[in-house]
Amino acid sequence: MRTAGTGAPAAEPKPDAAVVRDALGVGVAVGLSGFAFGVTSAGAGLTLAQTCALSLLVFTGASQFALVGALAAGGNPLTAAAGAFFLGVRNTFYGLRLSQLLALPGLVRPFAAQGVIDETAAVALAQPTRRGARIGFTVTAVTLYVLWNLTTLLGALGAEAIGDTNAWGLDAAGPAVFLALLAPMLRSATERTVAGVAVVVMLGLLPVLPGGAPVLVAALAAPLVLFVKGRAEHRDHRGTGAAQ
Repeated sequence: MRTAGTGAPAAEPKPDAAVVRDALGVGVAVGLSGFAFGVTSAGAGLTLAQTCALSLLVFTGASQFALVGALAAGGNPLTAAAGAFFLGVRNTFYGLRLSQLLALPGLVRPFAAQGVIDETAAVALAQPTRRGARIGFTVTAVTLYVLWNLTTLLGALGAEAIGDTNAWGLDAAGPAVFLALLAPMLRSATERTVAGVAVVVMLGLLPVLPGGAPVLVAALAAPLVLFVKGRAEHRDHRGTGAAQ
């Protein structure tokens, strides 16, 4: 047996029930954090309709948190939206890979595109067969979309009921959830270095630039780290060649 679209040998396929169980676990666990987004968004001054529209239409948690976080810090709406947009660009690359793996019919693809996020990509790519990938993607996307939007609504309504979210410390909920989603993705030393440099750059620019702008500038950490790494590897390669 070979993996879908790769031609490489595959492990034994998981039973459908196991794929559904794993997908439900991811969908429920992450979907519940929509409550934190609803609270954070309401605390940033967005209306109930605006908060729910973001989850219904944007549906990519990190970008949503980045947008309302920048607005809460007093950032320009255009700058905040730009930061959220660039953060969401990663879903485009997920889509390129998933389009080959899932091989969905053309009429289905526009609807599936709405569900292309970190969690659905992770579950789908973890499956050794196309059937498993399709089941994992679908179950994760539907579960997460429904729960995320429901808990967003509950969070926004709850924020209105409890009043000042800052007084309860709930203004920290958004950043905390964002970090919890991001941390497991930093597997290699390069990824951790990029994240560390981005944090240092962003914190250093917070007192200087308007809200939202430091996030955009911090994105330069990735090419900077990769450039330094490439130069170091090039020197090592030249040194090894000279020694031989």
